[in-house]
Amino acid sequence: MKTADFDYTLPPDLIAQQPLPDRDAARMLVLDRASGGIRHQQFTAFPQHLQAGEVLVLNDTKVIPARLIGHKPTGGEVELLLVEELSTFRWLALARPAKRLREGMEIVFAGNPQSEPLRALVEAKHDGGEVIVRFTGVDDLFAALQRVGHVPLPPYIRHGEDAPADRERYQTIFARQPGAVAAPTAGLHFTPRTFEALAQRGVLVHRLALHVGPGTFKPVASEDIEQHVMHIERFDIPPDTAAAVNAAKRDGRRVICVGTTTVRALEAVADTEGQVRAGAGETDIFIYPPYRFRIADALLTNFHLPRSTLLMLVSALAGREPVLRAYAEAVRQRYRFYSYGDCMLIV
Repeated sequence: MKTADFDYTLPPDLIAQQPLPDRDAARMLVLDRASGGIRHQQFTAFPQHLQAGEVLVLNDTKVIPARLIGHKPTGGEVELLLVEELSTFRWLALARPAKRLREGMEIVFAGNPQSEPLRALVEAKHDGGEVIVRFTGVDDLFAALQRVGHVPLPPYIRHGEDAPADRERYQTIFARQPGAVAAPTAGLHFTPRTFEALAQRGVLVHRLALHVGPGTFKPVASEDIEQHVMHIERFDIPPDTAAAVNAAKRDGRRVICVGTTTVRALEAVADTEGQVRAGAGETDIFIYPPYRFRIADALLTNFHLPRSTLLMLVSALAGREPVLRAYAEAVRQRYRFYSYGDCMLIV
């Protein structure tokens, strides 16, 4: 298939720049895969679509303040976006401007005068602005990032520097495992009353972690989608989640995924019999039509960028034409798009 097959027109004013005052106040477009029918609801109706014994899987990765602004010894400003933890204190990062960095150079990131600055040594440079840095002088890197780092908001959110509210709202309420540089945005709508409603219905809620990387925002540049190379992301699937998913598939109960990242993690470890294995690993799985899903029976997701791998994954699950019709309807109904926007439930 061609990348252009997954294009659509979106008025810029429909790109949500701020979250709604209440997390669960989002609208929810419900797309029925069997009939192609569309319904318009509020996210608060989401639990009503699930039944007792069905398994809901969440991504509990935690967004870190991965955007760092520091200075070279000469005083020149450097910006780093942390991409992947390679080992303790060593990270792969995207640097800007990278061409003026050299191996052995130290970059200093200062938060406020009362706190100790964070320092990073450039160990290696790669093509495309990638560098490997080693942080020094701190015992707890994640605590230091909280002091000096910034929330890595997506490039289409243009309300300026990250605000204190972004640290709360660009994070799910169930985030546990630090490591993501982008939020699993379908989970941003959940509130304590969402989980209360799910529990009352007897829905089994389980978690995994897939640490979302910056490649999630990268449009597919190649004309043929098969030529696109996916970014690698780390995941960890707990034994109880694997057992619950495997039992549900064996018994014919649905597995509902919250977010495309959850789908990618589960499908990456599924065998030909539709069973998943627990454990940690990495995946660059690229899901696009006509992919045959082994695990995901339903999906809650936000609205995605044109020509993106996420839109292709959604189209693989529900069909390209039904999804594009649903997106056109969402535009007509003036849904809010992307990370801080509304959501879509595919059943």
